[in-house]
Amino acid sequence: MELFSANIAYAAAGESFNTFVGNLVTLIINPLITFLFALAILYFLYGVLEFIMNQENEEKKTTGKQHMIWGVIGIAIMMGVFAIMNIILKTFNITGINPEQGTVDSDTFR
Repeated sequence: MELFSANIAYAAAGESFNTFVGNLVTLIINPLITFLFALAILYFLYGVLEFIMNQENEEKKTTGKQHMIWGVIGIAIMMGVFAIMNIILKTFNITGINPEQGTVDSDTFR
C-alpha cells in the first residue's frame, strides 16, 4: 500500500505525489467517468425501450421521452466538460496533463 506510506514526509514527496495523483486518476476518476457514461447511455436506452414498448399509453410514452432527454443531457454534459478541459489545456498550452491516459506530471508545475 504505497498510498499510505510515509514517503510523503521525506525528500521524495514529489514522487509520492505523482504516484498518488496517478493512482487517484487511474483507479478512481477514470472508472467513475466510464461508469457515468455507461449509466447515461443505459438511461437513454431504457427511455427508448419504454417509449417503444408503451405505444398505446401516452403517459408512459411521455415518461420514456423524458428518460431519453435526460440521458442525452447527461451524455452532453460529460462530453462538454471533457471538451472544455481539452480546450483550456490547449489554449494555455498546459503540458504535463494527459486526460486521455489519465496521467499528470506534477514536476511541470514546480
